[in-house]
Amino acid sequence: MIQTRTRLGKPGFVSYVLVISTGMILTLLMILTYRRAISGQKVQSSIQLKMDYAEKEDAILRSIVALTPNRAIRAMQHNSNGSSASRDPLSWEEIFKESLDFANARTSIPSNVVSSMNITDLVSGNSGDSSLGTMDRMFDAMNNEDGYASMGVNRSLGTGFPVPLTTVNATTISRDGTYPIISSDKKYGTLAQAGVSLPVGEYPDFNVLTYPQINFGYARPGDPFVAKRNWWAFAMDVADHDDHKTLIAHSKRNFVLSIYEIPSQLAISASSFMSLGKHSSGEAWGEDVSIDGGIFAGKALVEGDAAFSALSSRRGMTLSSNSSIGGRTFDSNPFTPGIREQYQITEGEFFPVSLASESGRVAFVPINRGAEFFDRFVHSTESQTLSPTSWNNYSIGALQCAMRLDITEVESSTNATPTELRFSYMQGGTRQDLVISLTDGLDSGLPPGYLYACAEYQTYDFGDAVVDLAYGRNGVYAFQNDATGEVTFNNARFGDPLVGVNKRGYYRPSYPFEVKKLPSEKICLAVYPERFKAFLESLNADDTSVNNSLVVNVDYTTMTGSVNLTKPSVPCTDLDYGLIIQECSDLTSFSTGFSVVTNLRTFIGDDFNTVEATPPSGYIPSGKFYPPCSMFTPEKRYGVEVDPFAVVVGGQIGSLASDTDANPVQPLESKTLSGASLAADRIKVNLRPITHPAELPPISMMNWLVVLEELRAEFQ
Repeated sequence: MIQTRTRLGKPGFVSYVLVISTGMILTLLMILTYRRAISGQKVQSSIQLKMDYAEKEDAILRSIVALTPNRAIRAMQHNSNGSSASRDPLSWEEIFKESLDFANARTSIPSNVVSSMNITDLVSGNSGDSSLGTMDRMFDAMNNEDGYASMGVNRSLGTGFPVPLTTVNATTISRDGTYPIISSDKKYGTLAQAGVSLPVGEYPDFNVLTYPQINFGYARPGDPFVAKRNWWAFAMDVADHDDHKTLIAHSKRNFVLSIYEIPSQLAISASSFMSLGKHSSGEAWGEDVSIDGGIFAGKALVEGDAAFSALSSRRGMTLSSNSSIGGRTFDSNPFTPGIREQYQITEGEFFPVSLASESGRVAFVPINRGAEFFDRFVHSTESQTLSPTSWNNYSIGALQCAMRLDITEVESSTNATPTELRFSYMQGGTRQDLVISLTDGLDSGLPPGYLYACAEYQTYDFGDAVVDLAYGRNGVYAFQNDATGEVTFNNARFGDPLVGVNKRGYYRPSYPFEVKKLPSEKICLAVYPERFKAFLESLNADDTSVNNSLVVNVDYTTMTGSVNLTKPSVPCTDLDYGLIIQECSDLTSFSTGFSVVTNLRTFIGDDFNTVEATPPSGYIPSGKFYPPCSMFTPEKRYGVEVDPFAVVVGGQIGSLASDTDANPVQPLESKTLSGASLAADRIKVNLRPITHPAELPPISMMNWLVVLEELRAEFQ
């Protein structure tokens, strides 16, 4: 018997077409999902690479801001053009290359982080990692120019760019596109008139500009300030170096790098560590202390109930809980995240407390040479510099002065009484030296102080100067006093004091300086600024618009000075010479202002610069106008014969001390002749900022503000 198997359930069938179709659909869906995942990964990878490049470029830009002022300074220093080894590192190409190193732009993971991971044969999957060795693919000058940066000199680059400076110096023209050149020959010309506030013909060196939109509040963003703007433009695209590998389309970004030269102009401005709000006695600055505008300090300690409109610093500040900046007290750190933003929402855009380091692509560089600023003999001559302006001549006030007065000889190693002075001045653009013996006459029998005028029968024009005259030779002379104007030295005027001998004419001016002792017997040089105009006229020198600054030093060098002279100490001591300034209330004879620089303790014996002058054409600020004056000394005291009862100080105050000193500078400290500090109730201070270049004295301290701004397409 045969048995058969019977299927349980309902009968059915299999459709191969349906199975295959379903499989194909699922496969296609899987492929589509995979492709979308791959595409999404590529998009994410591209976005991440672009973010990596953006972060790299931001770090590179910050490095450029940090490096450029250093290279500009080095381009002004001795032997910067001595060889390719000293010259090449200062070029724009090397600045950009070194910025890549500083920014660690060649790798996505820093080498120290890789080492800390301790992974053998680590391989980075970031295709943006590269040697970045082809600089001209990443950095370009503008407008298809050759090189790495376009200079803002002698031509306009068009809308959106700053107005250019002008120079006729061939060295500056040929080098400024290759190196960051700061030079005094760069000036504002007609090409810049549309971008500055005052006529460039009257104010070519420094003009009124608009303060940039940055957080560092040396001035309020958008407000006018006095400066000169050097600038260069370049394009950057770091991604372009490896776009064949990364396939990243990254547009070039255009930038303008500016170095603003800013003469110190705030009411109180110094790169020093300063104590603000209290006198050295501990008494608070009271109603007798008026300060208009902001304050800049290298580092600041604000004490008591001090109130300022703005405070900026490079290295930080400590604020008392009772102090007020910009009308607000700060119970906590004013730089805590969120405080600035809250202030700007409630009070306005300008935050009155600022640090240079919090402004991103900004650097503030005070040019502070310390005690070297006072002494021109401490510096050797600079040569072979890339910039036509050498660093010492740019940053040392003592070297910038048109007139020089030096002690060159003394009685002996045990007697410090000066026996010879050397006065230097400008005449027709050339420096002239006048050696004045304090013990011997110029010729035999001639009293000390007489100078040679001319030979017999010749005429010398003394202008308005009043002088004493001598006529003769070999110890025999005829004298006349109080002469002025043109004088012909002949027998008809003087008689014949020595028959048969060719004679000479001499004159003795009213010297604007002399050796003088204080009541303490301290030996000083006394300077009388009001006498300089007539004295310079008697020398037929350039007038006081050129000879408008004086440096007083001791020539302690063995080449031109005496072996018995020593370098003055800073801080000053009682063993060093001093400087007395008297006859100084009316300085209107100095049409461009007057400056004094010395490394000696200075005693102010009269009112200084208290007579109003006629404001220059186009001068806008209201109020009284005085000749712009400055005085740079390691220590100043008030009084020569007796201690003053009180002092009144107006203008601006600064310091050449360091911000790393342990003890802060007291900017309002006032000492008497004897060295005692004046009581707080005997000090009246009225400080305000400089707002017009006509208020700049012949010698100022300089600051650099370095700003890197992106030139976006909408502004071009």
